[in-house]
Amino acid sequence: MTRILHRSIGAQLPHAASAQGVYITDTTGRRYLDGSGGAAVTSVGHAHPEVLAAMRSQIDSLCYAHTSFFTTDAAEALAEKLVDLAPDGLDYVYLVSGGSEAVEAALKMARQYFVEINQPQRRHIIARRQSYHGNTIGALATGGNAMRRQQFQPILPETHHVSPCYAYRDKGSDESPEAYAARLAEELEAKILELGPEEVMAFVAEPVVGATLGAVASEADYFKRVRAICDKYGVLLILDEVMCGMGRTGTVFACEQDGVVPDIITIAKGLGGGYQPIGAVMLSANLYASFANGSGLFQHGHTYLGHPVAAAAANKVVEIIARPETLANVNKMGMRLQSGLEAALDASPHVGDIRGRGLFHGIEVVADRESKTPFDPARKLHAKIKRQAMARGLISYPMGGTIDGIHGDHILLAPPYIIAPDEVDLIIERIVGAIDAAIAE
Repeated sequence: MTRILHRSIGAQLPHAASAQGVYITDTTGRRYLDGSGGAAVTSVGHAHPEVLAAMRSQIDSLCYAHTSFFTTDAAEALAEKLVDLAPDGLDYVYLVSGGSEAVEAALKMARQYFVEINQPQRRHIIARRQSYHGNTIGALATGGNAMRRQQFQPILPETHHVSPCYAYRDKGSDESPEAYAARLAEELEAKILELGPEEVMAFVAEPVVGATLGAVASEADYFKRVRAICDKYGVLLILDEVMCGMGRTGTVFACEQDGVVPDIITIAKGLGGGYQPIGAVMLSANLYASFANGSGLFQHGHTYLGHPVAAAAANKVVEIIARPETLANVNKMGMRLQSGLEAALDASPHVGDIRGRGLFHGIEVVADRESKTPFDPARKLHAKIKRQAMARGLISYPMGGTIDGIHGDHILLAPPYIIAPDEVDLIIERIVGAIDAAIAE
């Protein structure tokens, strides 16, 4: 009997006992290849000796000091490192304890910024359908994951949504990537004009959409067009890199590959690599100045933000991620994963799309490849794939509701960055077997 309210009540979960590198071992001695990094969290692998040493050193000196009384060397060092690595224009850091907290703080930052500069009428948030930005009330309202939002809809703040950049299903057969990007940008501009440009506060988007769509990147110059529209109407651009950032797509920040710099960016997951709960919001000097020259504070806070042990762990994780050999391996093994999945699944009538960047890949599973018809959601194919993968010793991240929150299934693969070629090949072998077995059930 368990006293824990687990995510799925009654589920018989194995008990994790230890972990090393890309493997987690349960109490029976069985090893599982961490093919999804948990939820794209494990970045530099489990039990990395440098991270453990950094944490031990910090624990020996200081475990906790509340940020209303103290700052710490660990937190200051992490902020400096993040600013040094970030695209020019992201000059300050606000440390939190996870991704949902980061998005919630970013929304509050955006709102307070407009209050500080005497534009308090700006209140509307625009995001994209089939996005996910966290499970707190504000973050959930911002996200466009219909399934997660449904039962909480009556208590969610009003937000607005436009189409995702989801070329596999939404780009016309005779439409170029550039024309598709332009059409989506025009939709965003139309929504801003509909709401009243003087009342729109922010546009929020994941550079590469994670769990809800399965590693879907943008097309052509989509984000450059979005950036230009936000600038035109004085709307803040918030990029959510909680899942896709911190080296996951082959660059430290995912937006580097799109050639844009947001006003605010959120990071978590891979930032701490699973060693401690941590997240961060990075903001422009312009926003920082509005607080500094206005009220003199950011009206927000949590008990554990800037936690020194979490900061020390993240500082070492980020150092390892930023090493040229780490990012080189992300890109090399990412290409191996993509090409291996394509080769193994090329003949499958039930795989519609294989996509992603770096070590962040999604497989969309369909009932019919030619028509792109999804499986009946009543089959809960994604849950069967997860179970079949676990039976083969592979941790993967399948999700349902890919298309509209109800229909569509995909599998997200996001293994640790320090992974060997034979381990990538093993992920491919096991996920292919899991897909075939799940479909046959």
